[in-house]
Amino acid sequence: MNSQNGFLLSFIKYGENDAVLHCFTEEDGFQTYFLKGIYSKRNKKKALLLPLSKLNFTTNPVKGNGIPAVSKFELIENNDIYTDIKVNTVIFFVSDFLNQILKHENKNPGIFSSIDQFIAELTNKNYQSHLLFLIAILKIQGIAPLVNNGKYLDPETGTFAVGASHQLFNEEISTLWKNAVSSENLYHIKIPASLRKDFLDSLLVYYHYHITDFRIPASLEVIQQIFE
Repeated sequence: MNSQNGFLLSFIKYGENDAVLHCFTEEDGFQTYFLKGIYSKRNKKKALLLPLSKLNFTTNPVKGNGIPAVSKFELIENNDIYTDIKVNTVIFFVSDFLNQILKHENKNPGIFSSIDQFIAELTNKNYQSHLLFLIAILKIQGIAPLVNNGKYLDPETGTFAVGASHQLFNEEISTLWKNAVSSENLYHIKIPASLRKDFLDSLLVYYHYHITDFRIPASLEVIQQIFE
């Protein structure tokens, strides 16, 4: 038996009653688990299958080339963030995002604790926290821009230059990037509401250049509509 904590990133129904879970765990990083019987009528725990739920999983030993089967799981922290439509939209977007970019990530305490911190910000109704969280991930993975005296961020090279190289990265957006990357208190950075859409678009462009096989999350359109 193996027991560990993890954040649920995605889940797919398998057959009539079972599910395959993708999680980011504290001890082993990204993991795929098989959960039997979760969709059966008597199973009340399917209500715990929410994106970024922090759960404790107990798994059985793996046989052959199979994936670990969950024998028991429990909710670690209960909160009401899923009742707020804006927070709920952010949660779905970020879980979709992480499910993609962390799929090859091994144990990483920095990322695990940063997800905890991000959820705390959401609990406090910080509706711009997802934008800054994506910067935090870049910093932890060592692919954030290198700050210098340039005014315009070049998303391909990850450096600031004298002149603009991309239409999205004007002086305003580039300054926000510089402030966020340089800040020791990332979530204290204020991103004006009028710039949040362009800032999110700039984040996606940067990830496209620096994360292999990066794709735009399917939930992007929803989050843009909610925050318009």
